Amino acid sequence: MNAIRKTPAAIALGCALLLAAGCGALPDKPARATLYDFGPGPAMPATAPATAPAAATLATLSLAEFESNTRLDGTQILYRLGYADANELRPYGQSRWSLPPSQLLRQRLRDTLSERRMVLGPEEAATISRGRGQAPDTLRISLDEFSHYFESASASVGLVRLRATLVRSTAAGDRVLGQRLFTVRRPAPSADAPGGVKALISASDAAVAEVVQWVDQLQQQQPRQ
Repeated sequence: MNAIRKTPAAIALGCALLLAAGCGALPDKPARATLYDFGPGPAMPATAPATAPAAATLATLSLAEFESNTRLDGTQILYRLGYADANELRPYGQSRWSLPPSQLLRQRLRDTLSERRMVLGPEEAATISRGRGQAPDTLRISLDEFSHYFESASASVGLVRLRATLVRSTAAGDRVLGQRLFTVRRPAPSADAPGGVKALISASDAAVAEVVQWVDQLQQQQPRQ
């Protein structure tokens, strides 16, 4: 048989088909993880009440950096299957916090405390102490749990547990004014990462409110001399 002579047009068409087939075989780009934070915070009224206390009304407070276990130092959104194995922390695959939970929670706490008092960071408080001024009381927080906890396959909550310690510096050394463990649960609207995020933000806001109230009570009961 005589060999079939291919025309340039046929050759070009064959190359185009090969290229198209090759492009179709390329893997898809990896999906980008969805990032979450705590949002803008509770809405503030358009005009503040005339009787609202100024930020300097209450004693200045130093807010230390949060402590947390190694697993909570990352940005993964974690969940537990309490009905299967409550000891295992599992990450959602395509969802992340924009910052580690301890940083998001500390910012929320600082913002809330700052509504009624001046709040300093560790370095600012140290500067005051070095200047022989009266060092403010220091609030220390240890974040022990921050997970989407499944009580069953259909019921879950945002679980936040933290330990707060209020410390006062005196001439005789540091004195613990009080220490308390806060555990807050809030129901999740759905059994997935977005539902867990909403529940954890709600639980965080509730925990922050409890911590602020506790600090105010302690300082009122034990005023500086």
